[in-house]
Amino acid sequence: MILLFTDFGAEGPYLGQMDAVLRQAAPGAEIINLVSDAPAGDPRLSAYLLAALCRFFPKDSIFVGVVDPGVGGDRLPVVLKADGRWFVGPDNGLFNTVAVQASQVEWQIIGWRPEQLSNSFHGRDLFAPVAARIERGDMTWSGGPYAGPDLSGWPTDFLRIVYVDHYGNAITGARYAASLAGLSLAVNDHRIPEAKTFSDVPEGQPFWYCNSMGLVEIAVNRGRADAELGLAPGMEIGFV
Repeated sequence: MILLFTDFGAEGPYLGQMDAVLRQAAPGAEIINLVSDAPAGDPRLSAYLLAALCRFFPKDSIFVGVVDPGVGGDRLPVVLKADGRWFVGPDNGLFNTVAVQASQVEWQIIGWRPEQLSNSFHGRDLFAPVAARIERGDMTWSGGPYAGPDLSGWPTDFLRIVYVDHYGNAITGARYAASLAGLSLAVNDHRIPEAKTFSDVPEGQPFWYCNSMGLVEIAVNRGRADAELGLAPGMEIGFV
């Protein structure tokens, strides 16, 4: 299973080009467009969404992560193997949360290069072909082990909004914990109570809850939390 996690958006040719490369190079693989609207150009916010999603997939799943504002620059192309799952993409923070939350971590540099490598589309030309090689059991892409980025200051949870979904719900980088039960969530001058789910509060009322990924999420029953509360990715949250 090869899963695409990108900030490309659903429109345009980019997802189709990556899908075509994977289908040619790994014809037996199941290819899933997991997320195409990750926080645009923001690997740090995207990292917490990716870490929450990946744990629902089996070992040996291969994630191609392309949130890569530094494409063509000096950031390294890498492969992370974390708790049996593979992550292929740039070493720019996108995989850091996966790494700090994992028990077993191994980083490798991508040493292989194609004959033609675009300066601006490594997702198609480098990361997708490497993912296909991993799916085939071909390790000729590896440039050797890599110590990985310095994660000493990288928080395992992030008290910020990292993603706003189609319904206007604001997903944070904070994993739910029992210690948060009963607390109010503070964001953008609002104090929001906890509830179990949408039907537990009156129509139009904001609340926060533990979502299906195990993350703290802010919502409004029958409304849009982003519009009604003025929420956007990157905003800080707190608990009181």
